[in-house]
Amino acid sequence: MSFLSATPSDYMDSCRLYEQVQTWLWCIQLPWSASPENVPPSLPVKIIFPKTRTRPVVVTMSSCTRSYSSGPSKRVWIWTENKQVMTAAVERGWNTFIFSPESRKLSDDWSSIAVISPLYLEEGGIFDGENKRIGSIFGISNNQELELLQPEKGLGENVVVDLLDWQVIPAENIVAAFQGSDRTVFAISKNSSEAQIFLEALEQGLGGVVLKVEDAKAILELKEYFDRRNDMSNILSLTKATITRVQVAGMGDRVCVDLCSIMRPGEGLLVGSFARGLFLVHSECLEWNYIASRPFRVNAGPVHAYVAIPGGKTCYLSELKVGKEVIVVNQKGQQRNAIVGRVKIETRPLILVEAKLDSDSQTLYSILLQNAETVALVSPFQGDGLQNAAIPVTSLKVGDEVVLRVQGGARHTGIEIQEFIVEN
Repeated sequence: MSFLSATPSDYMDSCRLYEQVQTWLWCIQLPWSASPENVPPSLPVKIIFPKTRTRPVVVTMSSCTRSYSSGPSKRVWIWTENKQVMTAAVERGWNTFIFSPESRKLSDDWSSIAVISPLYLEEGGIFDGENKRIGSIFGISNNQELELLQPEKGLGENVVVDLLDWQVIPAENIVAAFQGSDRTVFAISKNSSEAQIFLEALEQGLGGVVLKVEDAKAILELKEYFDRRNDMSNILSLTKATITRVQVAGMGDRVCVDLCSIMRPGEGLLVGSFARGLFLVHSECLEWNYIASRPFRVNAGPVHAYVAIPGGKTCYLSELKVGKEVIVVNQKGQQRNAIVGRVKIETRPLILVEAKLDSDSQTLYSILLQNAETVALVSPFQGDGLQNAAIPVTSLKVGDEVVLRVQGGARHTGIEIQEFIVEN
């Protein structure tokens, strides 16, 4: 079976769950003999019918990608003359393509092998296949040109900007100027890194990007970026575990992880001696009598411990370094990505903590932490806010309940795999 670029998350805003299930069942059963005439018109997907004898390909009807848990979907248009780039984009659900007057013939060629939505550039305007103007394109190389770009100036529903000089500050100014507007502003990006800058400007980002590339690698990188951001919209399943043992363990090399983000009460990192169960270790955001609050820091445990990172992966605490991403999680399982700004490894006294899901369970979960009052685990959410979330390890006792993330224990380079494994 060929790939399905349309995933259930792509349909959540427009399709009921029943319709999704029916669509997926039909797509899975899509026969080799399928043709445009026998595709149900009610499907919220388009089917590609290649000229070569391969199974038809399912793609989404739009070029929107959900990028943040709280923000609107971001739109992606592609500007290319490379067939491999076109194919990679369509496979990932991005089927809106921009054609210059010189490359207009390509739209006819590509439309014969894939279902695409072509847009055409002409004298500063953007036109659809019916020659209807749907937007404008502007090159911006100085502040005077930027100031002319205002939402009330009848620019059309879509505005594409080509930032020829600075990128970050102009993008932020555009986000501020167009907030609350019903117009979508796209920025032309020459690679996925530029696209990320525009999509994160002033936190909210522009409404979309036009990825102007001739290398399919940029398509893969941008899709990977969106996948990482989409992880943030998922609630992690957390469970209650009961402490069964607390014991002073001796000296060891522990890791303080300093992030480029502020953490709030109830938030921390998922850490554990075994990947099968990660404890939620609280940040140092609370106020203490003898030491200042450090809301960017998690005193996470010894160098051998696993820590959760984006993509459902883990890595060793000893592998963290400046620029690497981790996931910050709270009591409810809400997560967000954060960048590591510094890692400190120092020799400190450790304390061993063990827990089980219930008294009859044979599976043991453990973590070693620095034996200090500022190091704490997170208690389960009680429905009354995130207060009293932290339990200092120096006060922890048998019978206390803490938050645990239970998952597959077998790992290969941080990726969960299916294999027999025994860890003690």
